[in-house]
Amino acid sequence: MIKIRNEKETDHSKVEEITRKAFWNLYIPGCNEHYLVHVMRSHKDFIPELDFVIEVDDQIIGNIMYTKAKLVDDCGKEKDILTFGPLCILPEYQRAGYGKKLLEHSFRQAAALGYDVIVIFGNPGNYVSRGFKSCKKYNICLENGAYPAAMMARELSPGALDGRKWIYRQSAVFEIDEQEAQCFDDRLEKLEKKYQPSQEEFFIHSHSVIQ
Repeated sequence: MIKIRNEKETDHSKVEEITRKAFWNLYIPGCNEHYLVHVMRSHKDFIPELDFVIEVDDQIIGNIMYTKAKLVDDCGKEKDILTFGPLCILPEYQRAGYGKKLLEHSFRQAAALGYDVIVIFGNPGNYVSRGFKSCKKYNICLENGAYPAAMMARELSPGALDGRKWIYRQSAVFEIDEQEAQCFDDRLEKLEKKYQPSQEEFFIHSHSVIQ
């Protein structure tokens, strides 16, 4: 039995535990996504209505969280948009469609709240099948004019992006203090930090740009 619902306060520690297990050693030796989850909930850009967990047989196996972001055009006009992350599924439940279910549910709820664009950073292989396209195709860049290969956008409403040039500005909540994240992790069960090939894949994606 599968159920998707909003996260409750009583779920917080469980969701942080799941996030840690899902991301441990994936992008770097260890991870800090569970700390991001911990601090995100109290940030002004966090959207509680788009904070979901997915349950299988009454057990939480994953979650997705959204924050506000902005696009700014050449005239300084701002457009309120969304970004999500972390999105995670417990390793033993991955590649079984649960992440897809979380995404599609959250897309419907985001559209119902009036949002029409989502911009994310991630592995394109995980998201192009969910309707995301390169930021370059939507003329969305960073402040320095770069079009990162890992930056993608999805229109929740067709035509929401009209081709003008946009600069993407994400929430400051993603600017994690590494020392505070380490102190937070030190209070938890010790897990071994080690290298694995996915970290090299992440490095390549995160440092690549589209010309």
